[in-house]
Amino acid sequence: MRMPRRGLVIQARTRWLLVGLALLFSLVLLMYLLECAPQTDGNGSLPGVVGESMGKEYYQALLQEQEEHYQNRATSLKRQIAQLKQELQEMSDKLKSLQEKKSPKVNGMNYQGTKEQTSNDLLEFLHSQIDKAEVSVGAKLPSEYGVIPFESFTSMKVFQLEMGLTRHPEEKPVRKDKRDELMEVIEAGLEVINNPDEEDGQDEDDGVGDRQLYSENDFIEGYYRTERDKGTQYELFYKKMDGMEYRHVTLFRPFGPLMKVKSETVDISRSVINVIVPLAGRTEAFAQFMQNFRDVCIHQDKRVHLTVVYFGQDGLSEVKSILESVASETDFHNYTLVSLNEEFNRGRGLDMGARAWEKGEVLMFFCDVDVYFTADFLNSCRLNAEPGKKVFYPVVFSLYNPAIVYANQDIPPPVEQQLVHKKDSGFWRDFGFGMTCQYRTDFLTVGGFDLEVKGWGGEDVHLYRKYLHGDLMVIRTPVPGLFHLWHEKHCADELTPEQYRMCIQSKAMNEASHSHLGMLVFREEIEAHLRKQAYRTNSEAAG
Repeated sequence: MRMPRRGLVIQARTRWLLVGLALLFSLVLLMYLLECAPQTDGNGSLPGVVGESMGKEYYQALLQEQEEHYQNRATSLKRQIAQLKQELQEMSDKLKSLQEKKSPKVNGMNYQGTKEQTSNDLLEFLHSQIDKAEVSVGAKLPSEYGVIPFESFTSMKVFQLEMGLTRHPEEKPVRKDKRDELMEVIEAGLEVINNPDEEDGQDEDDGVGDRQLYSENDFIEGYYRTERDKGTQYELFYKKMDGMEYRHVTLFRPFGPLMKVKSETVDISRSVINVIVPLAGRTEAFAQFMQNFRDVCIHQDKRVHLTVVYFGQDGLSEVKSILESVASETDFHNYTLVSLNEEFNRGRGLDMGARAWEKGEVLMFFCDVDVYFTADFLNSCRLNAEPGKKVFYPVVFSLYNPAIVYANQDIPPPVEQQLVHKKDSGFWRDFGFGMTCQYRTDFLTVGGFDLEVKGWGGEDVHLYRKYLHGDLMVIRTPVPGLFHLWHEKHCADELTPEQYRMCIQSKAMNEASHSHLGMLVFREEIEAHLRKQAYRTNSEAAG
């Protein structure tokens, strides 16, 4: 079928029209590019090789670019702050709405318009926290020990006083939230310096171009301390590299009023604890452990099952005899003895003890034969572990060598009288993670212990880290009812270098307090002094 002549003419005209429009567009684009292209000067200086004519303009451009960078950053921070304030306001509105639904009127008055009053009250409370804290003026303290010391920090490290046995005098913040907190404080200080208010003492006539802008590289050092009922105080110092003038900023993060998170009733009356103890030899220590178990678990608590996992054959009959004797004397039969004819492995022993339980879910307490616990601790164990939600890692109070602690006595007192929390009697074992309360399903879900770890130490840390890397909450706190009794520690030659180092370190820390170890080190000097004193006294008496 042939196309009509008129159609061909229209099609040809349309094609030429499109071509013409394309050429016109290309011409306009070319003229635009020529117009917008930067003009060049053959005598202009290259960046980095600044001539006399362009030097001033070049540096002004750099300063302007830097100024725009910091202004953009400040604008971004202000926008984030505004967004957070808006979210806080929305949450306050929701809370207020819920409160109004519960009690919409008081004395016939509707409190729809009290949002502003609530915000003012909150702001007034936060300012009162600053007024009560030791920020501007000091406080009268009863003694030199009443001072709350600061901890100092730089952009990379924190220098701390309260170290325990795991932290160092100087270290990088381990927790991400702590690192983020310090960086947030440094940036907030920069915001205060680079965008001063009227009350900051800088003239408003000083333009941004006349004022030095500070960056994170200008941060020198800072100090912070926390008053637990008021907030955290930060003292920040900044200085330019080539200047002698310091900028000092004081910030305060006030604590808000107490808020109820939840209130619940916890019934632990039917919560059974499976106490699992791995053991090899050490039958005398086991007899002492069973005496404590009899007093606390059988006579007082009465909701405990005991699982003993014994390695080897030497001493197995004695352990059986001790268990049978306790059972016959107290009518207690809630115990299981698992025998393994192999080399001692604490992780494998606890793992076998957990899997030997065949009655479904149960709360487990991983224990050692040298641990002494009270009935109150068992309740703490029940209250701080919850299946699928949290595990309990109490910090044990480890007792020193009684032969050193009570060296001025003929014989050390009974164990029950040694259970005191004093500096020279023991220490909080904050580097140990072996004592723990957790539910059986949680233990199996995370994969249990690393059974490749042989001998002493390491297996408990691996399990602890599994929980830290998971979703369960880890409750870590010192508890007064849990003690580790001193015993002679032997570090086997078969241990790996890392295990041997940990064993020796633990052995040294377990022996005595700093002052008592010092007395041992300088014992000869002390004895020589006492002999001289005695000789001098006798000489004066004879004269």
